[in-house]
Amino acid sequence: MWLCPHTLIGVESHIAVVGAGSWGTTVANVVAKNQSTILWARRGELAEQISTRHENIDYLRGVSLNKSLQCSSVLQDVVANASIVMMAVPSNGFRDVAIEVAKFVASDVPIVSLAKGLERETLKRMSEVTQDLMPRNPVAVLTGPNLAHEILAGQPAATVVACGDERVGKMIQKIISLPTLRVYTNPDVVGCEIAGVVKNVIAIAAGIVEGMGFGENSKATLITRGLAEMSRLGVALGANPNTFTGLAGLGDVVATCASAKSRNTAVGVRLGRGETIESITESMLMVAEGVRSSLSVLQLAQRCKVEMPITEQVAAVCEGKTNAKDALVQLMARTMKSEFD
Repeated sequence: MWLCPHTLIGVESHIAVVGAGSWGTTVANVVAKNQSTILWARRGELAEQISTRHENIDYLRGVSLNKSLQCSSVLQDVVANASIVMMAVPSNGFRDVAIEVAKFVASDVPIVSLAKGLERETLKRMSEVTQDLMPRNPVAVLTGPNLAHEILAGQPAATVVACGDERVGKMIQKIISLPTLRVYTNPDVVGCEIAGVVKNVIAIAAGIVEGMGFGENSKATLITRGLAEMSRLGVALGANPNTFTGLAGLGDVVATCASAKSRNTAVGVRLGRGETIESITESMLMVAEGVRSSLSVLQLAQRCKVEMPITEQVAAVCEGKTNAKDALVQLMARTMKSEFD
């Protein structure tokens, strides 16, 4: 077991995962197979359930968790003396929790964002929010085509650790890797984060197409043009264009848009069938990130002077300003142009 410089001799190093939703619990369960891991749950009863019954009924019903995985609702107990802190908090609450984490974490401890969203008020990526609050800590991002239930079932999969510090990236790569989970590193933090945010918007759009009863031609067109939007925005922000044809971009889009278990795709399907965004969000335990971030992505694109027509229509539907049918009409009526404009 490797030790961070701040770790005291005789004190066991552990990995902290902050946020016990479906993805946070899944990542904690993976890491617990390699190193001592403590998961933070906001609710005490959930922490007790995970620690003693080794299950998370609300978010991962029917899944047996690693018996070595510990869970606590006391954030200081989870974060203090951690060698790595992984933040699995949704984007809308990320800053508030990170403020608390910053009180207890040492400045040399890597912070890994597992969230795929933008901060609505500032349009910042989660790595940028982290750097605001913990400027001396190395920051990384975990992203890729990773559906929680498939990872937990041990199905072969791959993921990406994006980090500007190669040494830190390889360190995180090692503690996440399993025989069934291949982990790649990528220095392009901007591209990997933008891919993770925009793919949620694309997934809602793909779900709308499915919900309206259209076939594979329509979905393929939507996904391909959505990837073009993702790439345009990412490159405008300084990302490597190759990132968007990799696991964080194309890989995540394919997995999300093809899965009935994706919250974003499921929201889109229901919108395509005529349900209102209000009724959909009220019925969900966990709100899909794409619902929250579609408007933020559009605003970021406008700031960068990047055209994103699919995102524009998804944001309008998610904000209740139009319906799925009218949004599709608007997209199909756009001026004809070259594919590469």
